[in-house]
Amino acid sequence: MLKEIEAKINEIDQELTDLHVKPGGPMRTLRSFQLQRERRELLKSCADLCASDKVSLARNQKRPRIRDYIDALFQDFFEMRGDRLGGEDRSILGGIALYKGRPVTVIGHRKGKNLSENMAFRFGMPGPEGYRKALRLMEQAQKFGRPVITMIDTPGAYPGIEAEANGQSVAIARCLAEMSTLTVPVVAIVTGEGGSGGALALGVANRVLMLEHSVYSVLSPEGFAAILWKDASRSPEACDMMKLTAQDLLQLGVIDGIIPEPPGGAHRDPRAVFASVDAALSRHLIELSGFSGGELASQRYQKFRAIGRPDSEKERT
Repeated sequence: MLKEIEAKINEIDQELTDLHVKPGGPMRTLRSFQLQRERRELLKSCADLCASDKVSLARNQKRPRIRDYIDALFQDFFEMRGDRLGGEDRSILGGIALYKGRPVTVIGHRKGKNLSENMAFRFGMPGPEGYRKALRLMEQAQKFGRPVITMIDTPGAYPGIEAEANGQSVAIARCLAEMSTLTVPVVAIVTGEGGSGGALALGVANRVLMLEHSVYSVLSPEGFAAILWKDASRSPEACDMMKLTAQDLLQLGVIDGIIPEPPGGAHRDPRAVFASVDAALSRHLIELSGFSGGELASQRYQKFRAIGRPDSEKERT
């Protein structure tokens, strides 16, 4: 259903664009009003989406990328490159910036907006060089007492033979270990896809937030269906079973909050999404600023240890 709605909205947007370049007149004004009303009704129908629809939205090529969030939310961003071992991976974007006047470290997966960019960024799938770069930035943030903000949007770590030979699993494991012990505030936001260990490597945070139509799971629905049923075409069925939506994960206690998106998804009104992310990020950073370094590390550890435990057991601990 979502694909049909998206196609119809795109047709309306194109017709509205064409109308704006034509000479004015009452008929053009009437037609524009009719199209805008039809567009609003179509967007309203996107309010109740199934899990597979949310996967489609999370993967939408027009969704804001990490560079868009950096430009909208931060000031004086200074990109830092390289893993200090001779490697550089452009699928991880990271650096230092000011957030409301406060120095912070920003790290995230980088997807492209077209085919050439996606090829350069490996469709947001980092290799070990990318995770070692992220690790270096986390260690630097720890040294200078800067909060760490991560933005997750990846189908998973790059699965190539070269990546494995160069220490992919070790690089991810070291990120997990370092994030677990940081004594600065850490906020992670899943902005699109959150796939497997490649996502979790940036997700060990005091606060884990998800955009309303993002997804977060141990593997892709296609991979799940291929393993379970030997049939990747059953991925829509897998989406429901995997509990990968923000709503499911909040109920299960895996994440700490959901950031609302405009009707139809983040790409329909990026400025509204930036405002929502800004409000959530500001609120959580203020809350975390009241904890000591030891309390932050302990809270993060206990948070992840409690995932999956029965409520009664959580209360005893």
